Amino acid sequence: MNETDSLHSTADAILIVDADVLSRHAIADYLRHCGYAVVEAANTDEAFLALREPTLSIDVIVCDIAAIGEHSGFELASWVRENRPELEVRLAGTLEKVVSTATELCESGPHLARPYEPEAVVDYVKRLRGAVARG
Repeated sequence: MNETDSLHSTADAILIVDADVLSRHAIADYLRHCGYAVVEAANTDEAFLALREPTLSIDVIVCDIAAIGEHSGFELASWVRENRPELEVRLAGTLEKVVSTATELCESGPHLARPYEPEAVVDYVKRLRGAVARG
């Protein structure tokens, strides 16, 4: 997990869960450049640690559908929806990954494609944050 010290009580923090260090760092750096606080997790185990840390304020989660760890990306998304429904969680993945694993959460499958298009991620986060503010 990276950058956690600067995220205590920070609004609009994004948790990026992706084992591919190049993809994760690239999108995390871009989001930081856009003014967002970012927590990086290499796997779902690290993501769960961040989500259970009471001093971190995470608002949005972007998770690779095929995330590694004790739980899959789908299982992380299910846990978040049950235990932290105030958080927005979006799964990212390739079509092949989606087709092979989407049976559990068909209606909530990936909303972002990998490789990440930086502007699309920022636009998506802005729409999510706007929906939360209106809701």
